[in-house]
Amino acid sequence: MLARTMAHSNSLAMLRLPLFMLFTALLSPLVSPAQEPARLKAKLDQLPKPWVKKLHRLTEPEYEATLKYWQAKYPKNLTLEVAGKTREGTPLHLLKITDPEIADADKQIALLSALHGGPERSGTTTAMHVVEWLLSDDPEAAETRRKQIVLVMPIINPHAYFKTDRFGTSVGIDPYTGGGSQNWDMKKLTYKAAKEVPEVKAFLDVVDRFRPEIHLDLHGTGLQEYDVTQLGDRQRYAGQTMIEITGSAYSNYALRPWDWRVTEAMIAAGVAEGYPSDRFEADAQKAYWGPAMNAITRFTWRGRPNFYTAQYAYAKYHTMIAALEVGWEASGLARTKGLLRIGNNTWPTRNQPGYPVDRVRTFIGHYITAYGKTAEQRRRSRIELWNLQSRFDQTVLYPQTDGRIMYIAALGTNASGFIDVKPQHTAKLLKQAPGVDADAIKAFIDAGPEIKLAIHRGHDRKSPSVPVNNGIGFHLRIPYRNPQIVDIRVNGHEIKEDKLDGFDTWFGSGYTHLRINIPPHKAKKQSLYVVTCAYRPNVKREYGWTPPAEVLRALKQ
Repeated sequence: MLARTMAHSNSLAMLRLPLFMLFTALLSPLVSPAQEPARLKAKLDQLPKPWVKKLHRLTEPEYEATLKYWQAKYPKNLTLEVAGKTREGTPLHLLKITDPEIADADKQIALLSALHGGPERSGTTTAMHVVEWLLSDDPEAAETRRKQIVLVMPIINPHAYFKTDRFGTSVGIDPYTGGGSQNWDMKKLTYKAAKEVPEVKAFLDVVDRFRPEIHLDLHGTGLQEYDVTQLGDRQRYAGQTMIEITGSAYSNYALRPWDWRVTEAMIAAGVAEGYPSDRFEADAQKAYWGPAMNAITRFTWRGRPNFYTAQYAYAKYHTMIAALEVGWEASGLARTKGLLRIGNNTWPTRNQPGYPVDRVRTFIGHYITAYGKTAEQRRRSRIELWNLQSRFDQTVLYPQTDGRIMYIAALGTNASGFIDVKPQHTAKLLKQAPGVDADAIKAFIDAGPEIKLAIHRGHDRKSPSVPVNNGIGFHLRIPYRNPQIVDIRVNGHEIKEDKLDGFDTWFGSGYTHLRINIPPHKAKKQSLYVVTCAYRPNVKREYGWTPPAEVLRALKQ
């Protein structure tokens, strides 16, 4: 009975099929296994075959002539420089694109490169598309020129790009990795093989000269998987692509923007043009690897933390770094636009335009930040504080309490000695600190329920205090939209609302952000900063949990 019912159901299902599907379903059993390859071939022959078209291969004379052409056609917005030369004397070009009618002082600086250029040809060709767009009349390109200085190094390894399609320079060192950690002095942050690899030196010299806010390295489809004997005329064929990825590198998960929202902004820009991106460990659904996880390496993401050439800018100047794998140049251009767009606008956690690169040290959501009215002032402050950060002790009154914030930053041994885990003892020690109203700080401590000071000591805290020449800021966050600021003090002295000498607030990403601004003339004389803030929340939030009434009644019986 069951068999007859199923047969009847299948017959009805067949009758409901469209005629062409019914015909195919009836015919398919008549195709013999021997006929299947021919049938498959007939299907495949109907597909487009982009690879039959030979792509144009950029030659060295064409590259040089194009740069000179752009320089002649766009003399206002493009400056062409030679950043260095290879061992063979080939120039390493740097293109600087900006609007000279706008002062540089308040411009962000973005660096674009193709450090893996050579076999990964679409990184360089994407850079050329980006240059064409930046020099165009597109309104967003014009806005970018007004608000940023964009530096482009399309070919950093001409030997690889024009001659070999291998990653190495003429001495076999890949500029992207720098040849490995043995070529770096990590303590001094210097490249030991600079004489041997002038390509890397030229790139590092550009970083040192401009200290960019952002560095984007362009990678892509290439010829590295071919054996030398298979290269032929070294032609990347039309239709050769890859699963595109945005932000980081598969091999080195330390090479990525520290803010995943930046990566997502680039991805969104690509998706808007029809180009999706792989999201590394997120799409693989795997956790990061670490030394303590060696026994379960097989379960972790394939990437490993490493140090490549691009990370020099981060380590030395707190530059945000990112990478793109490019399958289609239009996608690389779209995602690059998505990144540059951030530099043109104001990030949600900031109230000044530009890339989110201002926080240089943190402890439990409290930040030491760059100071300044202009981009150049903030750049100088960011770099100074970034390189002093290991000397800062940071302290938070703990446990944290609604309506109250206390944060201490102490620079060097001259200041760190005033901090103790016991709040009352710290208040006594502060009586000896110059320029500090210890009684006001004690009153703030006494008003709350906290029992200790949580302290995060700096790696180099035993070094003496030094003057901070470019100002300093402190960024605190209040988890309410409209709190009433009752009292804000630095070292016990009340401060006024002022974006350059005092405090300012704004709302973003769910927080009321509170920034304390200490100008250079004050920062040069101080090494201890005790910030206290009392505020009244604008909404009442409940605490704790009570069991159901039935449970409580049952327990009383």
